[in-house]
Amino acid sequence: LSLKFGDVGNLKGLVIRFLLTTSYYQLSVQNWFSLHKLQLLYNHSIQATFNATRIYAPASYSYHCEHVSSLQRYDALLIPSSANDLSKLWEVTFTDFQIQGFNIQEGHFAYAKDCATFFSPAILMGLVMSLILLLVLAYALHMLIYLKSLDRHYEYKAASAYFAQMKDNDMGDEKEPLRSSGNESDELGNQQFYKIHI
Repeated sequence: LSLKFGDVGNLKGLVIRFLLTTSYYQLSVQNWFSLHKLQLLYNHSIQATFNATRIYAPASYSYHCEHVSSLQRYDALLIPSSANDLSKLWEVTFTDFQIQGFNIQEGHFAYAKDCATFFSPAILMGLVMSLILLLVLAYALHMLIYLKSLDRHYEYKAASAYFAQMKDNDMGDEKEPLRSSGNESDELGNQQFYKIHI
C-alpha cells in the first residue's frame, strides 16, 4: 500500500510505502492483517525503513490509533530496521492513523480495532476507588453483623424508674415556691410513689 503526495511542493517525489501481511490464526478462527514494515522513498530511492510493532487487526476490520510514531513519547510503534541505515535521521509521526489493507467495501473503512489499551489511567483510578469503597462497605457490614451477635451474649437487664403521682389540686400550686423546709417535708410526705420496670 503506497501513499503518494502528488504535486505537493517539495514532497512531490516522496512516497510512503506500507508493507502489510495477512495470517490465519486458528485460535480466533479468522484472518488477521498486520503492518510489517514502513518504507520512506524519495525519487524512487529508499531513504528509511521502519519495522512496525503491535499494529494488527482482523482482516475484516481496520486499525486505528491516535499516534503511530517512531518517537518514544508516543510509545514508538515504528522502530528503525537497522542501526546502519538512515532511519535514525527520520522522525515519523502519524496523527489519527487508520489503515485497512483488505476487504475494503465501497471505499470506506470497516469497524476499527483501536490501539488504546483497556486500562487507561482514568479507568485504573476508577477501579481502585471502587475497590476501596467495596472494602469500606464490607467492613461496615461485618461490624453490623458482629453487633447483632453481641445481643445473644448479654442478658437484658431491666432498669427501674420512679415517678411521683401528682393530684389535680396540686397542679395549681406547682409553680409556687415552697415557703419553708417544714412545708416541703409535709408535701413530699403526702405524695405516693409507683415503681415501673422498663
